[in-house]
Amino acid sequence: MNQVLELSGTQQARLIRDGEISSVELIGAHLARIAEVNPSLNAVVEVLSDQALAEAKAVDRRRAEGRELRPLEGVPFSVKDSIEVAGTVCSAGTLGYRTNPPSAADATLVSRLRGAGAIPVARTNLPDLLFAFESDNLIFGRTNNPYDHSRSSGGSSGGEAALIAACGSPFGLGSDAAGSVRLPAHFCGISTIKPTSGRLARTGHVPPAGGWIEMLWQIGPMARRVEDLWTMMNVLLGPDGQDRTVVPMPFAKTSDVPRVAFFVDNGIMAADEDTAAVVRRAAKALESEGLSVEEFRPAAVERSYDLEMKLLGADGGDGLRGFIRDIGSDRTHPLLEGWLTKLEQHRTCLQGFSGYWAELDSFRTEMFQALQRFDVILSPVAAFPAVPHGTSTKDSVFPGFSYTMTHNLTGWPAAVVRCGTSPDGLPIGVQIAAGPWREDIALDVAERLELLLGGWKSPFQVA
Repeated sequence: MNQVLELSGTQQARLIRDGEISSVELIGAHLARIAEVNPSLNAVVEVLSDQALAEAKAVDRRRAEGRELRPLEGVPFSVKDSIEVAGTVCSAGTLGYRTNPPSAADATLVSRLRGAGAIPVARTNLPDLLFAFESDNLIFGRTNNPYDHSRSSGGSSGGEAALIAACGSPFGLGSDAAGSVRLPAHFCGISTIKPTSGRLARTGHVPPAGGWIEMLWQIGPMARRVEDLWTMMNVLLGPDGQDRTVVPMPFAKTSDVPRVAFFVDNGIMAADEDTAAVVRRAAKALESEGLSVEEFRPAAVERSYDLEMKLLGADGGDGLRGFIRDIGSDRTHPLLEGWLTKLEQHRTCLQGFSGYWAELDSFRTEMFQALQRFDVILSPVAAFPAVPHGTSTKDSVFPGFSYTMTHNLTGWPAAVVRCGTSPDGLPIGVQIAAGPWREDIALDVAERLELLLGGWKSPFQVA
């Protein structure tokens, strides 16, 4: 059964369709794996055992009756605890939401995965109100990295990444405003994509979309295998009549051979030697496949950190403080306080805020110009592999997360796939960014790299 757990969700669905395994067996195996690994990882905040097994039995009845099975029929998935699942309390890791009533409905993207036949089995941990590059909060505590428990699984979708890496779930949903699906994927050695801003509906996310940072973030699929990212994107697409930002752009698998740029130093914090070597190896692997590859860094990239923090902190964090107060969070985690301290440094007036927007327009224009020469830009996901717990807000560490911030600012899709391992046995991912609405190009390159360089490796063999 361990070999089945390591398969992609798409492959698991094929086994169910072919009658090689029942949904009850598959769901049961994942529930057993969660029970095995969660005491040490603390990735899961709620296991949905009874509901999941009941839904699995219904799937097996459908198959026995000869009814047509949907693309992900009977396969489990997990959900970050900031995305609503009907009948469960969505806490977003913050004390003010701890005693909220259960959600009346699924978030749009949870509903769409259910509509494809998938079954939610767990809700996963995250930082207090999503604000940290580590997953630790005052309700559930910290999530450990499956490759080294002294290290962080990343944030804010760190519980999701850790569980998927440890085979407790084949795929799931996270969200990303500064790197929150991509950094955990890098730290935990799995794959993900932050889609183009406006690609997927965010209805049912907590906190909800809105305000001036709305353009910076998206919900994104996370999985061990790139194959599942393709499958999930096709399931998740399209307006829902509620999120006004969703654009009904077409999505199709590309047959183009892209032009690739890569860099290993964003001018803010250079990648460490091991990370840089993995990015260079990924670029060389693509070149060996006949792709045009050139070392090049758009000049605007070096402004990413400063600009992201300006946009998040234009009010010095007052909006976030007010939100925390209004929902009744009388205490906040030190990691969230660390973020608020950093946001205070970027407080400005109305004229200054206007200047920030002008900077963003200039940044996006310069980055768009790079797309005239290249289809894809490879870079580190962060300047280093997974960091020790409690260190992410240190001034010597925090700017190293700026590589993902670049593509929250551009709004471009950016995928991550594991391409190497540090001498300490920690995963090292590569970020693959493409132009607006070209998730297909980013995923195509990620899939090539997964095939060439190996992708996910079990933490039970590597650690």
